[in-house]
Amino acid sequence: MPDTTLPTPDTNALPVHVPLVTEPLGLFGSLRAARRNVLEILPHLAVTQPIVSGKMGIRWHMVMDPQAIRHILLEAVEDYPKSDVTKNLLRPAIGESLFIAEGAHWRWQRRAVAPVFSHRNVTGLAPVMSIAADRASARLAQVGPKAVDMADEMVRATFEVISDVTFSGGKSFDRDAVHRAIDAYISEAGKVSLLDILGMPDWIPRPGRLMSARTLKQMKAIADDAISSRRDRAPTDLPPDLLDLLLGAEDPQSERKMSDAELADNLLTFIVAGHETTALTLGWALYLCAFDPKIQEAARDEARALLQGRTATAEDVANLPLTRQIIDETLRLYPPAALVSRTAKRADTLCGREVRAGDTVMLPIYALHRNALLWDNPDSFAPARFADRKSIERYAYLPFGDGPRVCIGASFALQEAVIILATLLSRFRFTAVPGKSPKPVMILTLRAEGGIWLTVDPLD
Repeated sequence: MPDTTLPTPDTNALPVHVPLVTEPLGLFGSLRAARRNVLEILPHLAVTQPIVSGKMGIRWHMVMDPQAIRHILLEAVEDYPKSDVTKNLLRPAIGESLFIAEGAHWRWQRRAVAPVFSHRNVTGLAPVMSIAADRASARLAQVGPKAVDMADEMVRATFEVISDVTFSGGKSFDRDAVHRAIDAYISEAGKVSLLDILGMPDWIPRPGRLMSARTLKQMKAIADDAISSRRDRAPTDLPPDLLDLLLGAEDPQSERKMSDAELADNLLTFIVAGHETTALTLGWALYLCAFDPKIQEAARDEARALLQGRTATAEDVANLPLTRQIIDETLRLYPPAALVSRTAKRADTLCGREVRAGDTVMLPIYALHRNALLWDNPDSFAPARFADRKSIERYAYLPFGDGPRVCIGASFALQEAVIILATLLSRFRFTAVPGKSPKPVMILTLRAEGGIWLTVDPLD
């Protein structure tokens, strides 16, 4: 149920948000909007209604009703596979990895990989997150009181984490080159094509994806080389990293292990998803803290009282409730995967509406998280919503999805976000830069166009 204790916000003092559509755009208008920002095709009705349907070459439905979403993601998950648009965008980069695979091929990979992200393993990787928080703090301290693009800085910090937990003790590699390749692929290949919307076959070239395909060769070569080098490495006393855990992953039912090609695809999936989504969350969280200095100050007090000048660790995460609430509220307002698309395999009924086989069923997480039927003052920044997580309807809040395909790295991402955010807030004050508000733009993920520029003032 909505939190009725929240104050009515000043509508002139809301965090940045995407203006939703109030008039029909038409097919080509929608395509132009989607190329700029996928969220610009969302109708305003999506934040006031449980379902919105229409036709744009294909029949589509946007679902914001928690019970209907539960049906799609849990009860009838086999009837709603990922849409061809999603697969076409991502397959060139990550093949038939865990993120894209369906049916039996997905199930055995999920069983094999699940232990990799156990609580014990995720906690064991926390020191790398703490080191990255220290490195980010050192860089920020060097620039002094100055405007910094914190979106870019958080990308650097989280990429250090994912590369260190993946390649610890292995051969050196060009981090900047890998990140440029990932960034270029998301920026270009992620743009929705008319050919995707109309359901044209994969073999018809998509110009943007042909350009970005060149950047993929380097990513795949690095993944292949890392796997080959690790297989040939002599035993060491180093604690296992993500690559070691993947190499040892085995489906407990079939005892099947991943081939080198399957390992490379999943390794790239975790590298891309493992830093991009957490970096975005941290960048938006710092923007929101600068937007509301009182909440920032309260979170700083919490972090400083606990940390006493040291860096946050895995053991501290449970004792930083306000920091975690800020992360949760950030994921509500700016979910990295802001729109999820499925294709109905058979006829169904959602919210009393007919769904035919072949229809596209979209879960606009951005609109779900701002739907007035589910949230009070949905566009306001109010971390206290999450003081009692049991009060949040489960399928009204889906930053990591749900059901059997819930994000396998959710606990890793949350731990990393809390460790880095608490460390930074304990050491710096972040202030908005006038005239430099970020713009939420979704291609594959919900990024801040133009960066997140904040003045960073070191404390003490």
